Amino acid sequence: MTSLLGSDPWSDGFTFVGLGYSRRVSLTAEQDKLAVSLIRGMAMDGPLAANSGHQGTAMALAPLGHVLYSRVMKHDPANPDWPDRDRFVLSNGHASILQYSVLFLSGYGLELDDLRNFRQWGSATPGHPEAGHTAGVEVTTGPLGQGFANAVGMAIAEENLRARFGADAQDHFTFVITGDGCLMEGISHEAASLAGHLGLGKLICVFDDNHITIDGPASMSTGDDAAMRFRAYGWDVINLDEMADDLDGLEAALRTAKAQTDKPSLLILRSHIGGPSPDHIDTAAAHGNPFSAGDVTRTKQVMGIPDEPFWAPDDLVAAYRDHVGERGAAARSAWQESSGSVTSTPEWQAAWTSTGTDGWDTALPSYEVGESIATRKAIQKALDATYDNLPGLMSGSADLTGSNGTGLARTTAFTIDDRAGRYIHFGIREHAMGAALVGMAQHGGTLPISGTFFVFSDYMRPSIRLAALSGAKCCFVFTHDSVGVGEDGPTHQPIEHLASLRAAWNESADLRRLARSPVIASEDQQKGLVAIADKAKFNGVTRNFLGLLGQNGRSRDLPAVIAGFDLLYAKKTGVVAAEVVSAQALTAAQMKSIQTALRTSLGKDPEMTARVDPSILGGLKVKVGSKLFDASLKTKLDQMKFALKRA
Repeated sequence: MTSLLGSDPWSDGFTFVGLGYSRRVSLTAEQDKLAVSLIRGMAMDGPLAANSGHQGTAMALAPLGHVLYSRVMKHDPANPDWPDRDRFVLSNGHASILQYSVLFLSGYGLELDDLRNFRQWGSATPGHPEAGHTAGVEVTTGPLGQGFANAVGMAIAEENLRARFGADAQDHFTFVITGDGCLMEGISHEAASLAGHLGLGKLICVFDDNHITIDGPASMSTGDDAAMRFRAYGWDVINLDEMADDLDGLEAALRTAKAQTDKPSLLILRSHIGGPSPDHIDTAAAHGNPFSAGDVTRTKQVMGIPDEPFWAPDDLVAAYRDHVGERGAAARSAWQESSGSVTSTPEWQAAWTSTGTDGWDTALPSYEVGESIATRKAIQKALDATYDNLPGLMSGSADLTGSNGTGLARTTAFTIDDRAGRYIHFGIREHAMGAALVGMAQHGGTLPISGTFFVFSDYMRPSIRLAALSGAKCCFVFTHDSVGVGEDGPTHQPIEHLASLRAAWNESADLRRLARSPVIASEDQQKGLVAIADKAKFNGVTRNFLGLLGQNGRSRDLPAVIAGFDLLYAKKTGVVAAEVVSAQALTAAQMKSIQTALRTSLGKDPEMTARVDPSILGGLKVKVGSKLFDASLKTKLDQMKFALKRA
């Protein structure tokens, strides 16, 4: 294998001085060895202290983690969120102790007490990496394969932003580690196919080929040839064989992959789970069963380090942090110097704050009270009206562009030949589409939107759930959300989908309550609802169009498309309409509580002109102006709508 050491600006032993390079002292060979041993020690000590966790993979990949963070990746622990850092995703998130150990060494804010509290309630080192919880963690991983597909989304975002804003502002790689489980999950097939089709050359995946699953040898359940599979997808594949402990070899392989920029790279690394344990190497026991104290003692003897919990010599940790910090500061300083003319523009700033340029909302369409418009048509109009002033906007669909209303009339498609296009043809890959959206949102600089039929949210549930858990600013548009979908029949009728989605999301209690009862809102109340929505970050499918229900306390003429219910803010008329839970799911008790809520709201706002007739069990009548709405007539439909008008 050809070594590219020295040709890469971020290779170990180089640092930026202005826009040139100068030689500096790197970690010594002894420090490299001790750092790997420290990581392996933490990988055993953390699960032992917690009596829970997965040490085997982290032990085997300690050299890889060390090489990535100390030699290859462009990152700055002092500023974990700077836009042009390399992204790292641990798709096999059960090996989280690996990432926490390297973050500790690198100086991301984790300290020994955090590692001692591994997997404990409220700690900074939860069982699986959680975005927004631990500095240096880009995405929330755990369900296998999700992180791999998140990384595809991150690579899409980087390619698009680089094409539109220039390489001085965006020019970095996305690294992802996967295991057998990630590649067995169906989402990996969808995501790998999409990445290969799009030629995402700045995506580098290391496949930890350790031949072991929880049940035993991986050969019991899979016989795939990963190399042939990924070559068929259009990836560049490098077989590293027995290189898991070769620091220089790993570095050279990663730099070779970085030089291959016209297609994504898969590096297949034959590792030995649990190594160098004399008792459990290459066994299923090393996967998910914490080593005993005796196992740990014997393994530390093999490594030649003290048999003490969470061994971390002060001089080694200090040297490591100085080394990584120096590299990171130099990289970020060079980026700031070269990108200033771009990052100071309103377009860049709007993209990276996930909002629009000044006045972005002035062109939003408005609708007369009682006007009927399909939500997918409203979305299409809103997209077309705001496209020019929402520089982060990227949309897409799972082969249903016309049906979903997510098309962008004034852009081209994002393809291998057109990186500046802002519309993505995801193909019939709903699962990968959902996870890619999460990756795009967590990367930053994009406001990602996807569209498909509501019934196909079944394919996307794991990705949408992780979007909600991590607060990723995604907009999942689900159309054809009525049980009355006509000739398509029962396979396309979303009967239980609304209830199942509502049961999962990480919303504020107020927003959750808002989704389940009629809402009568005065102008002040509308401001409160906007504040609630902002606080909740529009998690998961409770986000409306672009995650922007309102801003600065002002209501919007914006149809908020949310799976299962709408909020229509009309600042000229003061109307708020809300679709609530399925009529078919309402019990008499629920109906009574809704009626009580209506009467309570009316009592608090006597200016509202409306009449509630609770005499019809299971139904309501609401008067809006001169029109009387009889909710009982809608019981054969999937949802009810209540409209109330201020006097």
